[in-house]
Amino acid sequence: MTNRSNAEEGYRFTVDWFSSKKHIWDDIFRQLNPARFLEIGSFEGRSACYIIESVASQKDIELHCVDSWEGGIEHQPGGAAPMDMSVIEQNFLHNIELAASTVEHNVNLTLHKSMSDLALAKLVAEGWSGYFDMIYVDGSHQAPDVLSDAVLAFKLLKVGGVLIFDDYLWYENLPYGKDILRSPKLAIDSFVNINYRKMDVIRAPLGQLYLHKTRH
Repeated sequence: MTNRSNAEEGYRFTVDWFSSKKHIWDDIFRQLNPARFLEIGSFEGRSACYIIESVASQKDIELHCVDSWEGGIEHQPGGAAPMDMSVIEQNFLHNIELAASTVEHNVNLTLHKSMSDLALAKLVAEGWSGYFDMIYVDGSHQAPDVLSDAVLAFKLLKVGGVLIFDDYLWYENLPYGKDILRSPKLAIDSFVNINYRKMDVIRAPLGQLYLHKTRH
């Protein structure tokens, strides 16, 4: 087994959009005691590695990661943050393998290399509704995509589970200003307003939005 401190030195991360949220996730792990995770948008695997390090150090876990590794509009040439997504995918594979080598318990990992609407719809069709303890939505930033991810993820989340949306206040710096359809907030607000009788909003900083599912 790889020593955790050595593993941290071996990770291949080029950006860090996640570490500031670790203390909130730690509270959720303590309160929810999750074992079955679904992540929509894995990028280089920083959040997935944290799940493995934090939870699989205590017990066996099941982790599903959904990503096309094609990137969003902002990652394409000419976008706000162009990236070589093939490198990002290779970093993910390296990092997730390294994280799993640091923990004593089993990590049952399933990769869904697909657009999220297809992957999530397939899980619903195969009978996974109400299965996951915690679902993290961090895929496309386009409002129609976020809304689709939200609706399908909510079906896959068990009653009592937690749904987390990343980038609640994120927006692109476009030449013509902000575009509400190229930002997650409109979709997340619409989803929450329609389903407010089925969930509680967990108090937390608004960089991410945390929802507790109370009924189907």
